[in-house]
Amino acid sequence: MATQTNAPLPEGLEVGGYRIVRKIASGGFSIVYLADDSEGQSVALKEYLPSSLVKRSGGELIPFVSAENLPTYHNGLKCFFEEGRSLARILHPNVVRVLNFFRANDTVYMVMAYERGRSLQELIIRFRGKPGRAVLPERHIRRIFSQVMNGLREVHANRLLHLDLKPANVYLRQDGSPMLLDFGASRQTLTQDAPKLFPMYTPGFAAPELYRRNQNLGPWTDIYGLGATMYACMIGSPPQPADQRGLNDKVDTALQNAVQLYSQQLVDIVHWCLKQNPLERPQSVFVLQKALREPSSTPAVPIPSRPAGFSRWLDSLSNRRRATRSDSTVTWPTNKTPT
Repeated sequence: MATQTNAPLPEGLEVGGYRIVRKIASGGFSIVYLADDSEGQSVALKEYLPSSLVKRSGGELIPFVSAENLPTYHNGLKCFFEEGRSLARILHPNVVRVLNFFRANDTVYMVMAYERGRSLQELIIRFRGKPGRAVLPERHIRRIFSQVMNGLREVHANRLLHLDLKPANVYLRQDGSPMLLDFGASRQTLTQDAPKLFPMYTPGFAAPELYRRNQNLGPWTDIYGLGATMYACMIGSPPQPADQRGLNDKVDTALQNAVQLYSQQLVDIVHWCLKQNPLERPQSVFVLQKALREPSSTPAVPIPSRPAGFSRWLDSLSNRRRATRSDSTVTWPTNKTPT
């Protein structure tokens, strides 16, 4: 993926009524800041700044866009703005809440709620690599992704696609409830508009149809990302990139080995999501969610126990009250997805 090469806005700067505290995340498409609103409440402020199209040096506020890139930049700007407006209509506990969006410095900013917690990616990195042990216990994978799918169904019901599902974009609040972050539909628009741009997807988690222009995208595209994210929770690393699987597919072997630690049913569900042919995947999140909720038809696999502290922490999350407060906020992870 492309990385962010542009200078962030300076700390203490006020933009659109929000004061920048510090940069907390960045990528090839945007920079995210921790900021305070006029009442001193913390928010996440996401700045549209595709590094392949614009340049901004330290001390500057307005990015420079060449005449050649201007049409593509403006098209992406419009899509980013429209995406923010669409997301602002979604009020669901498993989807990041968009509070505001505005234009400033010749770009667009999306204001999101800010909440403490950790990303699913952080958990995977912390607990992977233990021989003979599941990365995340199956019961927690099923519980987390059942809720993730609740949020994704609401997104699809609003005629939106996520298009960048991966562990870094599944965020666990302190009460353990998951939340979808960082939608990628605007990035896909940029990719279609200008083939010379850097890929706007995450290798390993992107469906095969995202590697080619003018493909038919739909819920099945996000379902591949869901399957890849569940795969990472089981294996501890992303699946083989989709464009490489046709030559020497290593995904099947990895999933076969996972049966030692997970039920055959869960392995089959992940394999179903990761089909190369979009028509062979579940065609809706509802169908996938129903399959995930069905009891396993295979005997429970004896899984070596996790360290007591880890199990207690995960179990305590599932038992806490999941009340959705009106002041819910979201923290953005700063680490990058392994590719």
